[in-house]
Amino acid sequence: MSSQRSFAVATRLATATSVLMFALIIIGSIVRTTGSGLACPDWPLCHGQLIPPMQFNIFIEWFHRLIALFVGLLLFSTAGWVFAHRETRARYGGLAALSVALYFSQALLGALTVWKLLDPSVVAGHLAMALLLFCTLVTLAVASHRDGRDATAEHGGSRPSGLLPLLGFTTALVYAQAVLGGMVSTNHASLACPDWPRCNGEWFPPFEGLVALQISHRLLAYALTIVVVVAGFMAGRAEDTVVRYIGRLLPRLLLLQIAVGVANVFMGIPVWVSAVHLGNAALILALSLIATLRVAAMPAASPALVGVPAR
Repeated sequence: MSSQRSFAVATRLATATSVLMFALIIIGSIVRTTGSGLACPDWPLCHGQLIPPMQFNIFIEWFHRLIALFVGLLLFSTAGWVFAHRETRARYGGLAALSVALYFSQALLGALTVWKLLDPSVVAGHLAMALLLFCTLVTLAVASHRDGRDATAEHGGSRPSGLLPLLGFTTALVYAQAVLGGMVSTNHASLACPDWPRCNGEWFPPFEGLVALQISHRLLAYALTIVVVVAGFMAGRAEDTVVRYIGRLLPRLLLLQIAVGVANVFMGIPVWVSAVHLGNAALILALSLIATLRVAAMPAASPALVGVPAR
């Protein structure tokens, strides 16, 4: 089998696993907002059965576990393919091993979520680990796709000065904001400020308790908006078509994210709006990471070319 063939299969497997992991993250949000986290009071079975009575909340939690199982099967297939071929093992063996370790850690946190009766720190850690696993799978998909391309394919031009650290910082900030949003949700602080842009009718409310958690989430959202707009502007001038497209898309998605977040407050945290809020956050995270990885793969710009705008 040619190396390009092994890279292509690794790309397809990693991409499929990433997409299913994305769906699992959204379903996890539905589990939380419908109060279904303890609908199955035991683990790994549900009410002592593989297929329990399908009441609404039980079905939501059982379906969440079922998709998690499918993610595991796809992940093990991806890792197995990577380790079975010399070319992919040499390049992505570490990523594959990390993804398997993260999956088992995620499963353990899922069990602890039940055993610890939805302890907020455990539930927030469950989301944080899920996003880390999602990022690892996206990285594996992007890297294998890049390495599997024809060697004569264009690399997307030189790397714009300053863009790589800015995109890396943006990705880290998006991840932090998503985890902080999970903490807001699991600590039931989503309506600690039932209005917007003020909080309980005040511009500067007492920074304590659940209000402090909610205000921190809002302040980080404002900071993230500035960072994403700047990163989007710089990425929008890159020579790489994908990076340029993502640079133009990210600010729009962030504005949508803010609008959905405000709707969450005024509508009282409805299930589907909350799911869209988390899903869009995961999408922003993935796109920011993809742009970062593509820029990292570009050759550094020659000093003589720095400042020359892209055509």
